Amino acid sequence: MKLKKISTAVLATMMVTSMMTGCGSSSTDTVETTGSNASKEDGASEEAPKEIREYTAFYAVPGDELNSGNKIQEIIAEKTGARVVETWLTGQTASEAIGTLIASGEYPDLIDGSDGTGLLYESGALIPLDDYLDDYPNLKNFWSEEEWDKVRQDDGKIYWIPQFGNPYEKDMAPTPGEAFWIQARVLEWGGYPELKTMDDYFKLIEDYNAANPTMEDGTANIPYTILCDDWRYFCLENAPQFLAGHPNDGSVIVDTENLKIVDYNTTPEAKLYFGKLNEEFQKGIVDPEAFTQSYDEYIAKLSTGRVLGMVDQWWQFQNARDAIKQQGLEAQGCNYIPFALVADANVEPDYNTESAINPANGVGISVSCKDPEGVLQFLNDILEPEIRILRGWGIEGEDYTVGEDGLFTRTDEQWTQTSNATYKADHLCTYSYLPNYTGLLADKLNTSDPVQQPSEFVKSLPSDVREALAAYGAETYLEMMDPADAAPGPWFPMYSHSNTMTTSTPGGTAWLKMTEIKQKELPKVVMAEDFEQAWNEYLEAYNGTNPQAFLDEMQTELDARVESAKKYAK
Repeated sequence: MKLKKISTAVLATMMVTSMMTGCGSSSTDTVETTGSNASKEDGASEEAPKEIREYTAFYAVPGDELNSGNKIQEIIAEKTGARVVETWLTGQTASEAIGTLIASGEYPDLIDGSDGTGLLYESGALIPLDDYLDDYPNLKNFWSEEEWDKVRQDDGKIYWIPQFGNPYEKDMAPTPGEAFWIQARVLEWGGYPELKTMDDYFKLIEDYNAANPTMEDGTANIPYTILCDDWRYFCLENAPQFLAGHPNDGSVIVDTENLKIVDYNTTPEAKLYFGKLNEEFQKGIVDPEAFTQSYDEYIAKLSTGRVLGMVDQWWQFQNARDAIKQQGLEAQGCNYIPFALVADANVEPDYNTESAINPANGVGISVSCKDPEGVLQFLNDILEPEIRILRGWGIEGEDYTVGEDGLFTRTDEQWTQTSNATYKADHLCTYSYLPNYTGLLADKLNTSDPVQQPSEFVKSLPSDVREALAAYGAETYLEMMDPADAAPGPWFPMYSHSNTMTTSTPGGTAWLKMTEIKQKELPKVVMAEDFEQAWNEYLEAYNGTNPQAFLDEMQTELDARVESAKKYAK
């Protein structure tokens, strides 16, 4: 995620109207504790109706809003005394939307700025949380002292709560992060071959598309597409770190032997990768719309089943799998299988690491909030064991069953039901952008996310994915790639620092310019008739951004993280 300057065009946008509805409010209403939304079976009491505090939240990422009266949201409201009305990013970049809010000076109660979080801090839009956290033990204990120290800003205070990457007891995630994905139908056609390098991957896609240029209904395949929309252009530009055998530090490579920062943009693997994309573009394999499509258009394209392959993070496109399932396209093998490709078959891939805090982003409380204590109490309460079950699994008897051994299970019908968009909007309430643990529930038996439950993971998979995994002798996506390793060091991931950079430092200024050059020039490199010329022109423009200033500041941060970790070493 890359920070941008606030342009005058941003200040004139129309996002204010839609996002300001209810901003800064903490209204109350009354919830009845009887009826379908709060039945005894759901665990609700039969006490007199109570006032429900209502808060507003805006998350600067696309998401799905819940319908009014959402069943589980109302149960959580009755149990906690509060609900949060959530809105999500639509039609703008994160920094544009945050710029609009900053220009107005009015904010929702809760806000996650995504790549605009640094702008919120610099503009004074968020309240410091240090004086509050001790009163809310679930929140205080959500991160360790060492991890909270990573969240502190240059004034020494905490302004947001990172809500992701925190496993309870142990990391159970069976799904990968970033990968080269390819459809099950392509693998089946090719006899489920071993894919290790980019050449293996693209050769299979080329051969399949030549033999099968359309889907069953005659719709033309899109052999390979790329997401390049705003900060999501990492799907285009950060593959060289993986191809070289390094994990996802996101903006740089860390030489772990010498503890030195390396610029992956100028490595031999980078030239090899973009040269390969250029070659595939000239062959008609790369989607010509890739560099102009929006995120929504990209997801819609994947949802049709036409796209044979792409590089992406699983969390970013998993909604497309639900759409593929609802359309019955898994019968054609339109779901995706991940591979951990490298530039050289002798290089060990390192795509997956255990969950780690990302202190660059999180959910904060705005200066417009009239009841910060009430908001923090709600965030504290939704970390309680029974609320975590409601958020993750739903309602016992409707969304899952508890066996005699205490294990939670879902039937195939329940898995289908919980992937239905209407059912999710009316019934499920994960509060996905508010703090929650991954890994296990408090019972240390069941997982927080049903997909992570070993007995349930296979059930959650579409039939074509099951068949492909079985053909490779794998039970999970991770077994198709490389195991989840421990984080390589206390610095990981370095993108949690670069994501906070602004033009207030030479390195931040360089980072902004580097981002602009890559977003502008790399598509040209991929589409160029003369790759060598285009690559050299790109490097000239890139070197003109003073990348060394950025690398120097990243080195300083790497050194500081290594040194800081020493005081917490056991």
